[in-house]
Amino acid sequence: MIGGIFFLPIEQFAYFIGFIVTVAAWEWANLSGYTSPAVRIAYAAVMALSVLVTGYFMHSDPELHVTVLAAGAAWWLIACLLVIQYPKKVSLWQAKPVRAVLGFFVLIPMWVGFMTLKSQEHSALIIVYVMLLIWGADTGAYFAGKTWGNAKLAPNVSPGKSWAGFWGGLATTGLIAIIFSVCVNQWLRPMSVDDFTLLAIITFITAIISVMGDLVESMMKRHRGIKDSSQLLPGHGGVLDRIDSMASAVPVFAFFMMFLGWQLAA
Repeated sequence: MIGGIFFLPIEQFAYFIGFIVTVAAWEWANLSGYTSPAVRIAYAAVMALSVLVTGYFMHSDPELHVTVLAAGAAWWLIACLLVIQYPKKVSLWQAKPVRAVLGFFVLIPMWVGFMTLKSQEHSALIIVYVMLLIWGADTGAYFAGKTWGNAKLAPNVSPGKSWAGFWGGLATTGLIAIIFSVCVNQWLRPMSVDDFTLLAIITFITAIISVMGDLVESMMKRHRGIKDSSQLLPGHGGVLDRIDSMASAVPVFAFFMMFLGWQLAA
């Protein structure tokens, strides 16, 4: 992933992320309840075609990416409500076709989010920053949860997650935002109070939503009765198990970056 971020030009990067989206779609078909290999491959092929079509129209309509990111951000707000109310309201999304459609709201905005970030000046630093937020939130949540995690965050969805872990992850992302801002101010460009305030807002929103990515996949897997999205990565489950937080964090970060007008360039 780091190699793709730093060394691939934007066109090759688009195919790189598109490949990840396609494999994740093959797994999402299983989460949707489709077990036939032919159906899962067909679903992945439709997702890949959707990525290509989205990329084509983004060239002709520069504002399309904002619309897709807004749709993705809206989905994750709805997802928050679904996770909080689980197992209530399952009837709203348990049908196989509904879950299949939701996969497009998860994976296509992630691809568009990556493309949006990759098109920015200092794109590698921005994408690495988002990755650090995701990894930092996971790491902070793990250690805080292990130490103080008595009150459960969403016991019906993921019994292992706690409120202490949630706040620990949020504190870690706040620390990352401060260190990142200091480094940018020192070596790249001056960071005003407004710059830092906007970055902090985007960071905390992204950190909160990144938790939703993990919880939504956990909810889908629990409903489906499986532990991992697949066994493609021995010892780590599937691709979706690795990118669930990324699928929520990247489009949300990109959307609010565009919406609030924050950029890393001077």
